Amino acid sequence: MQPDQTTVIVIVAAILVAALILWFLYRSRRTAALRERFGEDEYDRTLEARGARGKAEDDLLAREKRHAKLDLRPLGPDERRRFTDDWHAAKHRFVDDPAKAVLDADRVIGGVMGARGYPVDDFDARYESLTVDHGEVARHYRAGHDIALAQTNGTATTEDLRQAMIHYEELFSNLAQEGPERPEGAVSRQAQAMR
Repeated sequence: MQPDQTTVIVIVAAILVAALILWFLYRSRRTAALRERFGEDEYDRTLEARGARGKAEDDLLAREKRHAKLDLRPLGPDERRRFTDDWHAAKHRFVDDPAKAVLDADRVIGGVMGARGYPVDDFDARYESLTVDHGEVARHYRAGHDIALAQTNGTATTEDLRQAMIHYEELFSNLAQEGPERPEGAVSRQAQAMR
């Protein structure tokens, strides 16, 4: 018995509808996973920069692939001590010379990231690599770095510089700490005190 044309059309339509539903579910789950991994702020920033969800998500997935090739490691005790000393010196300098303190803090953060194995030649590459494992904290790096750049142009206020130090404190605490990573979004006591 040969199926009639209507039956064939209904079966093909049902298969197409099922395929569309599966595709929609896959995309929704992928979007939710990327939003969770990179954080809402970074997902939305990437979406705005790329202009389309597919392009933004492809960019985020490419970051994960590049990040997987990095040889990241925690700081050794001597490195941690040296960077912590440098960090405290930058914080103490803030009272007398906020602009220099922010530039020093930016340098210390770059040093910590380099020592941990993050790319060092390009801010964007460092930032994007950081977003893979530290999505919520990475926004502090971008905000602090933007203020440091504004300072080099002479457009940052003292309040801006104070905010940069708060942003950098979050990142430094996260990257230089000993033992297991702090939970995403955890605010250090030093950063809370500067607010």
